[in-house]
Amino acid sequence: MKNLKARLKQGETVNGCWLNLGTSITAEIAGLSGFDWVLIDLEHGAGVEKDVLDQLQALEHTPAAAIVRVEGAQRQRIHRVLDMGAEGIMCPRINNAGEATEVANGLHYPPKGKRGVAKMVRATGFGQNFTDYYNNAKDNILGIVQIETVEVLNHLDEIAAIDGIDVLFIGPADLTMELGIFGQFDHPLFRDALKATVNAAAKAGKATGILFFNPDDYKTYHHLGIRMIACGSDATFIADGARNMAGKLSAARANL
Repeated sequence: MKNLKARLKQGETVNGCWLNLGTSITAEIAGLSGFDWVLIDLEHGAGVEKDVLDQLQALEHTPAAAIVRVEGAQRQRIHRVLDMGAEGIMCPRINNAGEATEVANGLHYPPKGKRGVAKMVRATGFGQNFTDYYNNAKDNILGIVQIETVEVLNHLDEIAAIDGIDVLFIGPADLTMELGIFGQFDHPLFRDALKATVNAAAKAGKATGILFFNPDDYKTYHHLGIRMIACGSDATFIADGARNMAGKLSAARANL
């Protein structure tokens, strides 16, 4: 484990990115690039559950902590990727405290939660380190729920108070879509939702996170109190690099 949860609890700002392509190669490249954490995306990414293991193995020797965004809050989906060695789980589109509790329960073994027990899995060194993993899971495994709906804005305090939920992570695209102001990140409705989320998390001693699209916005979100910050993805980095190079070559050809 790479102490991401402890760093957030201490108030540190941690930088990350998304992994959308489902491949161990770009996972390894991103993990070696200087990010504190990366997120393997099973909700919208090109990869599927069987691709997670290869990506986790590729990230093992990098400084980046590996988070997996699962497709839903079902306990089996959560503990399956934890068994593979994920250091945290992000669950999208949480609406209320009941759904957030379901996520929290899936993260931890009884009596703290309802995670299924399997000793011969990668996370426990295939049985060699089960006791140590079990004893430290509560301190190491990061529980993240996404704030993406209108309904959830009425339950922020309840969700932030749940033991096992460590980060309220804002999804700007979905949230602005739900608010009827898609992509208007300076709109008062979105700014109010941001502040409400940060305040609820701070009152409960939890962190707030966000994915944004322009690194120039870093200072703005940091000043609001957001400490788990993501910008970009492996797909974005490749697409931007490819377009940049193609543009340079086209310009060079035009100047022959």
